[in-house]
Amino acid sequence: MKLLSRTLAALSAALLLAAPPAHAGDACVENSAASLEALTRGDFADARAHFNAAIGKQLDAARLKQAWTQVQASAGAYGGHAASARQLLQGEPAVVTPITFAKMPLDLVTSCDAQGSIAHFRFLPAAMVTSVEPVKAQVEADGVRVSPLDVPTPVGPLQGALTMPVGRGPFPAVVLVAGSGAHDMDESIGPNKPFRDIAEGLARAGIASLRYDKRPFDYPRGWGGKDGPVIDAEVTDDAVAAVRLLAAQKVVDPRRVFVLGHSLGAMMAPRIGKRAPQLAGLILMAAPTRTLLSVLAQQIHDQNPQGPDKSALRDIEAIRNEQRLLAQVGPGLPPQGTFMRQPQSYWLSLHDYHQMAVAKSLSVPMLFLQGDADFQVSPTLDFAQWKQGMAGRSNATFHLYPGLSHLFMPANQTGDDYSKPSRVDPHVIGDIASWIKA
Repeated sequence: MKLLSRTLAALSAALLLAAPPAHAGDACVENSAASLEALTRGDFADARAHFNAAIGKQLDAARLKQAWTQVQASAGAYGGHAASARQLLQGEPAVVTPITFAKMPLDLVTSCDAQGSIAHFRFLPAAMVTSVEPVKAQVEADGVRVSPLDVPTPVGPLQGALTMPVGRGPFPAVVLVAGSGAHDMDESIGPNKPFRDIAEGLARAGIASLRYDKRPFDYPRGWGGKDGPVIDAEVTDDAVAAVRLLAAQKVVDPRRVFVLGHSLGAMMAPRIGKRAPQLAGLILMAAPTRTLLSVLAQQIHDQNPQGPDKSALRDIEAIRNEQRLLAQVGPGLPPQGTFMRQPQSYWLSLHDYHQMAVAKSLSVPMLFLQGDADFQVSPTLDFAQWKQGMAGRSNATFHLYPGLSHLFMPANQTGDDYSKPSRVDPHVIGDIASWIKA
């Protein structure tokens, strides 16, 4: 559930007007470079001449001028740019152009249709644009071992990494389940890789782990299962498959396999536990008790300390209308159309799930972790509700960490927690390891 600054988040939403279709090689590089050159000299009609019909219809010269003005208002005056180059981002080919501004660097990220015309166009903080390399078998300096281990799914294998401690085992082991969005196996957010930090830290404590790309990362245009793009296809089904795969490894003790979920992954952890009763326990990091739509509405409201502006109020009202719509339909009968670029079947699949009720039905041990500086999942509206709802249960343990963000890293005073490099607090990893061993 990552958020940019208010201006850049709004800008990305305004410019992300079409899903990235097929890439067209050098033509896309040339059109991306030409469009940016036109922007920098103020020729907005020429800049949009390199767009395809779909994005060009929605982004006229006046709106493009407004967007370029907003970029410089947020990032500072334009200072120059490097050459455009092809990269693989979130499983999709793209063209990235690094740009220097007075306050912060940004990357222009584009991708194109089959003819090479720009179909996807947005600016992102440079630290958030990362490419992904295939997993290679390796041994770290401290003896921690990493090997590729792909998770099977109905749409194809998900690239995964098995991280193992020193020794022969069998080891206790953890499946890491990422939050919302098209995450890679490290749950990369800018320069930060919280799942890699956790996997390496657990391995040093004698605990193995399996982390893997989410379906929307490896298969962005076809990740839905037999029921289409619903929450189980995004999260639950693959986590259950990963549990079975991890338990079958010779170095793993199948009686001591756990699931660790973060954010949306933590929200779905009770359902994963219900469908994988062989699990030894669940670890929920920054788990919402509310619906995802309620969390999104709060995030939009809280982005401006002075209160939401007109645009934010419209977004919040749209979410409220969606919630009312979902409340009126029957289970398994989604309304027509889409909301926030997802089919209504996806939102209905979340609306029909109640994580607190499922958690109360489980007997396995559960560990709840929360940073008190988290501005995405609330320490008071979510973590406190977990403590209240699970009160009196000997199988529930709670830890609240002062000064830690949604990523369980030290929170920045500026609120820019994701673009600055950091590491998961070692106390968090230590608490997880101690709980697993206990």
